Amino acid sequence: QVQLVESGGGLVQPGGSLRLSCAASGRDFRSNPMGWYRQAPGKQRELVALITGGGSTNYADSVKGRFTISRDNAKNMVYLQMNSLKPEDTAVYYCNVDRWGTKYWGQGTQVTVSS
Repeated sequence: QVQLVESGGGLVQPGGSLRLSCAASGRDFRSNPMGWYRQAPGKQRELVALITGGGSTNYADSVKGRFTISRDNAKNMVYLQMNSLKPEDTAVYYCNVDRWGTKYWGQGTQVTVSS
């Protein structure tokens, strides 16, 4: 059974940093793209960052230069380092893996940026 478990969310002041982690289990995902999405209240879920099995990355324009996605294939982990956080980054952040066309999601972790 595939399971994705996010951690690392919380409350942070504007300008602060957080590191999200996602532990994937149930399959070997080293060849599959993994990503982070977020959903703010009243808004659609949007892609934040994506990393392929080979390590190529892609970011939403709104987070470029501030967020960094990485992965550890040996541990089936994906991370999101978030720096210079802004109030508009407040959302529930979801881990995702696309395994040959089947998408798996974690339960989400809340990130709140507020003074």
